[in-house]
Amino acid sequence: MQSTMLNPVQLHLLRVFSYNKDEESLNELKEVLFNYYCQKVDEEGKRIWQEKNMSNEMMHDLLNTHLRTPYQ
Repeated sequence: MQSTMLNPVQLHLLRVFSYNKDEESLNELKEVLFNYYCQKVDEEGKRIWQEKNMSNEMMHDLLNTHLRTPYQ
């Protein structure tokens, strides 16, 4: 079996989890992590939106485009 090295974030989270023994603390930590990653996804979406010079009209057209291969 191959061993995997943990990165610094994983090691830190393991240390944090070692102090949180109750379900409420776990749920609070999950919420913090969820919000953190939601913020990162939102920032990346905004960056791509600006980089590609997107507009609401372009997004509407893209969402209404039928991208599947037609059946014969």
